[in-house]
Amino acid sequence: MKPFRAAEFCVLSLRMADQTLDATDHEILALLREDARRTLSDIATRVTLSTAAVKRRIDRLQELGVILGYTVQLDHAKLGWPVEAFIELRFLGTSNVDEIVQTTTRMPEAQAVFTIAGDPDALVWMRVRDMAHLQRTIDEIRRSHRVTSTKTLIALDSWQRGVK
Repeated sequence: MKPFRAAEFCVLSLRMADQTLDATDHEILALLREDARRTLSDIATRVTLSTAAVKRRIDRLQELGVILGYTVQLDHAKLGWPVEAFIELRFLGTSNVDEIVQTTTRMPEAQAVFTIAGDPDALVWMRVRDMAHLQRTIDEIRRSHRVTSTKTLIALDSWQRGVK
């Protein structure tokens, strides 16, 4: 008999495209989010399954598109890009979503672009070397004929789930 886990009590299941993710799947995902290089054997020990069963579950999560890939977490400050900023963008009323996204995704400073319902039209998460670099980046965005205004928010500190 499997030992009781609080996660099973709290999260009974998630229905997704006719496939059920149970508490063990969520536990495996949490362990991988914590450390994607964790061995199958280590995960199996922690979720009290065989290594083969864990591999089957991870393969299924990949096939379902729940696990999209594996990545590395970088210390951007050590890479010389310590400043994080969010730039609100407002566009001409005739701009479509593709134009909004294309304005910033070609920029290496852009970490993510979110199109938004309401005001503003988009939010761009940027990483830059310093304030002068941020100013040049904002100026480049403003030169787009589609952008009508910007507002910049500079992050003082940050926290991300699954990032140490």
